[in-house]
Amino acid sequence: MSGNLLSIGKTGLYAAQAALSTTGHNITNANVAGYSRQGVVQATSTPVETGSGFVGTGTKIAEIKRYSDDFLNTQVRTAGASKASFDTYYAQISQVDNLLSNTTSGLSPAMQNFFAAVQDVSANGGSAASRQSLLSAGASLAGTFQQIDMRLEEIDAGVNTQIESNVTLINSYARQIADLNNKIAGYGTGRQPNDMLDQRDQLVTELNQHVKATVTVGNNNALNVSIGNGQPLVMGQQSFQLAALKSPTDLSRVTVGYVTGDKTVALPENALAGGELGALLEFRTNTLDRVQNAVGRLAIGLATSFNDQHKLGIDPARAQGQDFFKTGQAYVAAAVTNVRPATAAVDAAIADPALLTDSDYRVETDGSSFYVTRLSDKERTKVDPYDANGTTFSKDGVDFHFSGTPIAGDSYLVRPSANGASSLQLALSDVSQIAAAAPLATAVPQSNKGSGQISAGSVDAGYFAAPPALPVTLSYAGGMLSGFPDPAAVTVDGKAAEPDADGNIAFKAGATYSFNGVSVKLSGAPMDTDSFSIAANTGASADTRNMLALAGLQTKNILNNGSATFQSAFAQTVSSVGNKTREVQVSASASEALFKEVQASAENVSGVNLDEEAANLMKYQQAYQAAGKVMQIATSIFDTLLSIAR
Repeated sequence: MSGNLLSIGKTGLYAAQAALSTTGHNITNANVAGYSRQGVVQATSTPVETGSGFVGTGTKIAEIKRYSDDFLNTQVRTAGASKASFDTYYAQISQVDNLLSNTTSGLSPAMQNFFAAVQDVSANGGSAASRQSLLSAGASLAGTFQQIDMRLEEIDAGVNTQIESNVTLINSYARQIADLNNKIAGYGTGRQPNDMLDQRDQLVTELNQHVKATVTVGNNNALNVSIGNGQPLVMGQQSFQLAALKSPTDLSRVTVGYVTGDKTVALPENALAGGELGALLEFRTNTLDRVQNAVGRLAIGLATSFNDQHKLGIDPARAQGQDFFKTGQAYVAAAVTNVRPATAAVDAAIADPALLTDSDYRVETDGSSFYVTRLSDKERTKVDPYDANGTTFSKDGVDFHFSGTPIAGDSYLVRPSANGASSLQLALSDVSQIAAAAPLATAVPQSNKGSGQISAGSVDAGYFAAPPALPVTLSYAGGMLSGFPDPAAVTVDGKAAEPDADGNIAFKAGATYSFNGVSVKLSGAPMDTDSFSIAANTGASADTRNMLALAGLQTKNILNNGSATFQSAFAQTVSSVGNKTREVQVSASASEALFKEVQASAENVSGVNLDEEAANLMKYQQAYQAAGKVMQIATSIFDTLLSIAR
């Protein structure tokens, strides 16, 4: 009897000792990330049957239970991936928002200063100081565009670095998870190594900070992890790898590839969602690229329209105006995976800045023709018909030029306005090159008897291509005008004129008459023998009519298909980025609140409560002491039995 009692006391002693050790383990790991509370689960040992009934034989340890909820853990991982995504996106986009919204040294004040200098020249045409200030303002404006683009390139370089860092970390997590799968599988399906399970779950949670991962339970209690569109990252004891590689159409751009055997396949940038990596890829595609294109589009639109108008004027030496600004070409790159040598050529040029969008384009071929896809909305258009001797396809203000024999599978990236800001430069080097004057001078002779008037006149590019013989005198008689160099080529309010048999054209008050690149507006009520003179401008040094036209570009709707000024187009970009920044900021706050909520729920199950563990220490200490007392009594009884036997 005493021997049985001694055995019972020993089982209680072992159970209390295990409980004390487990409690101490909980206390010492309370601040370890991912640690789940453990507890000793006791069960009654098998009793012994006697003639009087069953006599207990003590206790045993059924398991060391790990308190963890897979459902709550999944919620924590999902919320953590979302939080990391929004936090990363906000950290990136806030840089762009601060850059564009700068009211002291940003693009908006630079444009205002430039057009203020244009207006100053229009008011002080003969001032060399005003003209020099205009050149300085033009150079400053170009420099501001370049600085903004340079800063955007720096942000892009930072994104590249962070993508590489995230890929390295993801690969490391994959290897560690697979290694733990291997170790855990070695213990079979019985009692599980709780601490290793905690370590593995923590690694999966940390992995979700970098990319959203889907977790399923496989054989031997292994975790299978997949990312993106189902690409496996961990399958049992095997891990797969991602790779940071150069974009096939832009070697300055780092993208993500999936390694399969000895091949690396580039993943679409929208394939990896969630976490830091997903946010970086989304930010670059949906914000950074579009902002760079928008700023470049603004630079191209401003430079092109200013150049076009400047070339319609004349400088003090009466020479036609030159380009005021210089801009670069559209970016066109063939994929490095294209077949070499190439048998087809693809190029692009901006035809109409007013129609430009903020999108990039992908050009693909099926071997018989080309297809142009606008990447912002994936609209795909076939180049039809296609002529191998040369085909021009126009879309969104861009002329795509194709020639040669296409090879199926070849692709190209076209970024029409990406280089617009970085390549903008002042083309003029001297104030004498500023074409502030208009090339025409119109007059109404004092001998006229009627009230007919003629406008100051304007010219288009055709005037300098084939200048008319000036002066031209338009004479009025009997409601008709004569004196046009070529009556058959005259238009009235944009419509072809109908000259009579003598080449005379009907007078219409308020109508605009155009010929040989010259346009004048006639108004009032002229009388017979009245005339109107159109001559070359001989007072170019003081005339500023072309500069007034240049100043008018500031308030003219030129961009966005003729619906936005330069300032309003830029304001739309700033507003779009600002709204997106605020949206991401709000989403980041909401995701943080959700993350804290689900994390608290999970910790309610798996977290260590030090007060509770302290109470457990006292309870198990008492149990240990009581079991020891049982053994002491059993020993005393045994000694008494021995003394009787003597």
